[in-house]
Amino acid sequence: MATHQLKYYILFIGFASAGISGTATAQTTDTLQLSLPAAEALFIKNNYQLIAQNYQTAEAKAEIITAKLFDNPEVNFENQLYNPESKRFFETSKAHGQYQGSISQLVKLAGKRNKNISLATAGAQLAEYQYFDLMRTLRYDLRSNFYKAFYAQQSAKLYQQQISSLQKLLSASEEQLKLGNIAMKDIIRIKSLVYTLQSEYNNLENDIEDMQTDLKLMTNIQPDLNLKLVMDPAEEQNYQLDKQTYVNLLDSARNNRADLKLTQTGITYAERNLRLQKAMAIPDAQVSLVYDWKSSYPDNYTGLGLTIPLPLFNRNQGEIKKARIAIDAGKSRLSQQEATLENEVANSYKTALRTEGLYHSFDQHFSADFDKLIGEVVKNFKNRNMSLIEFMDFYDSYKQSTLQMNDLKYQRMNAKEEINYVTGSTIFK
Repeated sequence: MATHQLKYYILFIGFASAGISGTATAQTTDTLQLSLPAAEALFIKNNYQLIAQNYQTAEAKAEIITAKLFDNPEVNFENQLYNPESKRFFETSKAHGQYQGSISQLVKLAGKRNKNISLATAGAQLAEYQYFDLMRTLRYDLRSNFYKAFYAQQSAKLYQQQISSLQKLLSASEEQLKLGNIAMKDIIRIKSLVYTLQSEYNNLENDIEDMQTDLKLMTNIQPDLNLKLVMDPAEEQNYQLDKQTYVNLLDSARNNRADLKLTQTGITYAERNLRLQKAMAIPDAQVSLVYDWKSSYPDNYTGLGLTIPLPLFNRNQGEIKKARIAIDAGKSRLSQQEATLENEVANSYKTALRTEGLYHSFDQHFSADFDKLIGEVVKNFKNRNMSLIEFMDFYDSYKQSTLQMNDLKYQRMNAKEEINYVTGSTIFK
C-alpha cells in the first residue's frame, strides 16, 4: 500500500473510531459524523413526539393532585338591604337590624375521593405506557432507518469507486482510440456503462437524502448538515441469534411490551371507573352550620343542617353500564393483543432465522476476494487479455454482488431490531 494511501486509511479509521465511541462530532462545517448511540441520545433528548407525549404524562399525573383535593367549604351571609321602618340601608342595629350566615361543607360518601385518586393513578399509568410504547416504535424506526442509510452509503461508495475507475479507463481508452488500438464501439459501451452507473448512483443518493431527512427529523439535527454514518464493525459480529430461543423471546414480549401493559392497564382503569360510578350512585351529603340573628325563633338562632338528595330516579345507571361495557371491550382487546404479540414474535423470529441462515451461507471472504479479483480484471482488460463484453459482465457481477451483500447485511441488522421491537426490550444491542 502506498504511503499516501496508508495515511488516508489511518485517518479514516480514526474518524470511524470517534463515531463508534458514541459521540457525534462535526468533521467539517457541513458534515456530521454520527454513530447509532449518538443518534439515540439525540433522539431521546430532542424528539418532538416524545417531548409532547411526556407533557401528556405530566398532565395525567397532575390529575392525581386534583383527585386528592377536598371540596372547598361554602360561606353564605345575608343582611337586609333596606329597612322601611328605620329607612336605613344595611341596618345592623339591635332594635331594627337583621342578618344571617351559614357555612357548609360537601361530604363525599362511599369512598368517592379515594376511588377518584385510584382512577387518576391508573390514568397516569396509561399515559406512561403510551410514552414507552411510542418510544419503542420510534426507536425501532430510528435504528432501522440508521442501518438502511448506513448500508446505502456503503453502496454509494461502491458506485463512486466504479465510476472513478471507469472514467479513468475511458480516458485511457480514448487515447488508445486516437492510436487506432481500440474500436469506437468499445468507447461507446464504456460511456454507456459510466452513464448507467451515474444514473443509479444519483437515484441512490436521492434515497440516502430521504433517509437522512428522516434521521434529522427524529433527532432534531440541523437540516443543512450532511450526515456521515459510522458503525462499529463488531456490531455485526456480536449479533448471534442462536443464543436466543422463541420461548425466551415470547416471555420477554409478555413481560416488557408497553402496548400489552397499556391494554392491561386499560382494563384496570375501566374496573376502577366502574367502582367509582357505582359509588356515584350514592348521594353526597352537605353539612351546614347556620346562624340567624332575629328572623328565627328564638333570637340568635343556631342550627345544624344536613342535605342529602334522594336517589329515586337518577342512580347513575347509564355510566355504570358504560363502565361495564368498557371492561368487556378491554378484555376483548387484551385477547387480541396477546394473539397479535405471539404472531409478531413468531414471525420476526422466523424471518431472522431465514436471514441469518442466508447470511452465513455466504463466504465471509467473498467480498475481499472479489475486490482483489476486480483489480486483476481491470489489469487484464487494459492488457487486452479480456474482451470488453467479458469485462463489463464481470464488472456488473461485482456491482450486483456487493449491492446484494450490503442489502443482506441491512436485512440481518433490521431483523435484529424487529426482534427488539416485538419483544419490547433490548435483546440484541
